[in-house]
Amino acid sequence: MVLEGRDMDGIGNTMQKKAAELERLAEVLVTGEQLRLRLHEAKVIKDRRHHLRTYPNCFVAKELIDWLIEHKEASERDTAIKIMQKLLDQSIIHHVCDEHREFKDLKLFYRFRKDDGTFPLDSEAKVFMRGQRIYEKLMNTENNLLQTREEEGGAFERTLVASEFIDWLLQEGEMATREEAERLGRRLLEHGIIQHVTNKHHFVDGPLLFQFRMNFRRRRRLIELLHERGRSIPESHDSPFCLRKQNSDGGNTSFLSVSPTKEIKVAVGIRRSSMSSSCGSSGYYSSSPTLSSSPPVLCNPKSVLKRQVSPEELQTPGGPFLKKTFTVGHAHTHTYIEL
Repeated sequence: MVLEGRDMDGIGNTMQKKAAELERLAEVLVTGEQLRLRLHEAKVIKDRRHHLRTYPNCFVAKELIDWLIEHKEASERDTAIKIMQKLLDQSIIHHVCDEHREFKDLKLFYRFRKDDGTFPLDSEAKVFMRGQRIYEKLMNTENNLLQTREEEGGAFERTLVASEFIDWLLQEGEMATREEAERLGRRLLEHGIIQHVTNKHHFVDGPLLFQFRMNFRRRRRLIELLHERGRSIPESHDSPFCLRKQNSDGGNTSFLSVSPTKEIKVAVGIRRSSMSSSCGSSGYYSSSPTLSSSPPVLCNPKSVLKRQVSPEELQTPGGPFLKKTFTVGHAHTHTYIEL
């Protein structure tokens, strides 16, 4: 049963405020992920050594600030520091040894948490990941779900009929029952990922129309992280997420496509990652940089011991272990080989 619009307006104000807050969080996550992929492509993120220790997939703060200014993501160093501090505050990046809570314009190593498996997957992040995956699946499979439809005297582009969306979720194995699918739709709405075309109704299994509210594919400018309220850049007419009534002249509704973005694959022993060109001059990705978690990167090699051995056993005269000493620079490394 659908509530009257007047009743929903009262509920909607609180809901929309909460959705806007969560949408803001999602914007930070997506912006950080887009930056991470760009830095991998530019080889700003790479393995680095300090005091005979290797720190995989990290960047130097001072060098990154130079890069941000060079690529016009920040006009001055103080602005660049504030941008990166936003990402640090949201646990998207961190100092490699967690010794600094502030982003400093120094030769310090920082790393994206997604590159070492420490990104915190809280309930909000999981909903964003789920919503993004569902959207990409919708866009990349042949279906007639997203269409121009009319409701309350207005025509709206790229809309979903709630009941048809639930049918699709069940068909794709995303959910097991209609009740679960409806709850998922409500969570997507509450997290600012979808919304009713006129913002009057919550998601419910029925004929009401909904649209994706958040544009995962738009290329973000990092300066947007410093704008607390509202989007700094309005969605273009060709945005697949732009909420609007259809213009009477029809207009161009084609989606601007660019070369696809590939997720960075991180594996032990393969530290240097690559990706194809992520975004064209249109400012849109043909597939959004995924928010899903990557495999963790190991900062030091795994032990190759076949069994646990005590220091005393290693150093016992006449024992089964042979001691070898390797010199690197001015440092000595001792290795024990079992005979």
